[in-house]
Amino acid sequence: MTDTGHHLAIYNFGLHVAEETAPELQGFVRREPLNFAAAERASGFVGRSGYKGVPGPRSWGPQVFPRYIEGSGFGSAPSSLSLWKDIESLMAFCYAGVHAEALKNARAWNQKGYWPPLVLWWVAAGRSPDWQQGAGKLEWLDDHGSSAQAFTFKQAFDPDGEPYSIDRDRVKVLMAENAPGQADLLVQVNAMPV
Repeated sequence: MTDTGHHLAIYNFGLHVAEETAPELQGFVRREPLNFAAAERASGFVGRSGYKGVPGPRSWGPQVFPRYIEGSGFGSAPSSLSLWKDIESLMAFCYAGVHAEALKNARAWNQKGYWPPLVLWWVAAGRSPDWQQGAGKLEWLDDHGSSAQAFTFKQAFDPDGEPYSIDRDRVKVLMAENAPGQADLLVQVNAMPV
């Protein structure tokens, strides 16, 4: 897909099994900066929101969370918000290398959610979504199912709102292109305890 007028936004959200300072979450904590570094090196990465008060990129507005945090006992939760050139670029990053290693271990760190773990949507190039929009899109997806307004990899849409078939051959090519750029990061995460 080539559409220079739009970027793909992704928001994800989960709940940890304990407070972030707990020993069982240190594998997640140690991997998080390496995942951000791998994203920044990945083909098709446009940018990501930082977190207020944390060194790194500026936050795209005040961080808010979807309704699923209510009653959890947590005041904040792991979530991210980023922009990508297209669906294939995002998929190549998510399911290979450093991020794939983190996904493999996610059950050790995160509760099983009854909500979708992520939501995708298109934004005009040059615009950044904010945290409120991301949380709202995730709730919309949960309430209404996949649509051009809020969707998943399993049922994707193009920027014109038409159903889209992901080019899996291109995803594989991008995975191979990304691998050398994150090889050093992958060595580090593979040596870390979960």
